[in-house]
Amino acid sequence: MPSTRRHFIQTTAGAGLAVPAFAQAQRTSPNSRLQYAIIGPGNMGSGDVESALKVPGVQLVAAADVYDGRLERVKERWGAKLFTTRDYREVLARPDVDAVIIATPDHWHAQISVDAMNAGKDVYCEKPMVQKPEDGHRVIEAHRKTGRIMQIGSQRVSSVVYAKAKELLKQGVIGELNMVEAWWDRNSPVGAWQYSIAPDASTQNIDWDRFLGSAPKRPFEPIRLFRWRNYKDYGTGVTGDLFVHLFSGLHYILDSIGPTRIYATGGLRYWRDGRDVPDIMVGIYDYPKTSTHPAFNLSLRVNFENGTGETSGFRFIGSDGVLTIDEGVTVSKQPRQKAPGYTIDTFPTDVQQQFKKEYFQKYPVEPSTTATMRPKGSDEYLPPRGYNEHVEHHRVFAESVRSRKPLIEDAAFGLRAAGPAILANTSYSEKRVVTWNPETMTVGKKA
Repeated sequence: MPSTRRHFIQTTAGAGLAVPAFAQAQRTSPNSRLQYAIIGPGNMGSGDVESALKVPGVQLVAAADVYDGRLERVKERWGAKLFTTRDYREVLARPDVDAVIIATPDHWHAQISVDAMNAGKDVYCEKPMVQKPEDGHRVIEAHRKTGRIMQIGSQRVSSVVYAKAKELLKQGVIGELNMVEAWWDRNSPVGAWQYSIAPDASTQNIDWDRFLGSAPKRPFEPIRLFRWRNYKDYGTGVTGDLFVHLFSGLHYILDSIGPTRIYATGGLRYWRDGRDVPDIMVGIYDYPKTSTHPAFNLSLRVNFENGTGETSGFRFIGSDGVLTIDEGVTVSKQPRQKAPGYTIDTFPTDVQQQFKKEYFQKYPVEPSTTATMRPKGSDEYLPPRGYNEHVEHHRVFAESVRSRKPLIEDAAFGLRAAGPAILANTSYSEKRVVTWNPETMTVGKKA
């Protein structure tokens, strides 16, 4: 097998790919300052703030959270003069806030997004955009009615790696697409949402009723706040945390609006810690033929184990090769054998001779010398050193806030990624196939 040829992905505008944030530093106008607020500065929210502040011209001015300790930490990290509150509506009422980052538990995403856009704020909302697919339509309507900028926080849509994969697949490097495999394995306790619980947590420094919101009422139980992903009352399990990332990347690469049939299975295999969502799930999805891609099947897998490390990626399997995405993009040429071969040993000798004569007239090259399934060469494409797709995603958002130009990962894109991801939970719990209309973004009737 020939050795892999390595290439570095071009990130200049002339290459037709996104320009990374570190290359944009000198392009930002000094009078284009943007003032952000963070609603939910937990683990992901704080990471979003760090990425956003690396974009030139972005400043944090306010924060909201139901736990006073996080508001105190926000001031320690980003300035004692920051406005902080338990009530996100006080942030939305501030005229000095241009845009908000929403990184609350999933069950708050839709309501805060709608309230923010109605208050005249642009919105960066963490994935999944909604906890329930039906809530997505009011987010889309608020987005349409207000004309605000909205971007969902699945950064692969802004990644130069995924842009390169999109470019290569459009060039037909693997022939006709037949199947896509995607996976995300998290082999660590933190990866499995074993987040730390604040030792000072109490009803005095936590607004418990505000955290519950539309979720069922229950007595104070801090583990449900600090490990909210473990509970279906507030989160969406592995599907909303990880499946949705894979859908977002896939839909961007293929210009797809989504699948039509969903089946999922799984279970709680290791993390029996009181959670009520699975720690292992497998989903199978049917994608119909469209103007942008042929019909294909998608296989998704998420696995939480008590080990170390984390891996995720895609394998796009086509008639002439395989395109793999992990840290970069690898194309392995694997042309399928054109000649079908033959199994004629059980035929009489004269019939075998007749068969071979006709066979080699149609297929003049012996099957043993035609292309096999072994790779005939690989090309690997890597992002530039120091590239950060999280920062790039926030740069794309900030640029849109300034220019008012629409984004790829808007409210409709967000629902088309979240819907089929979350419906895997329905399929799993009800043990049935679920249908989804990706055009109307609605759930089909039960069979």
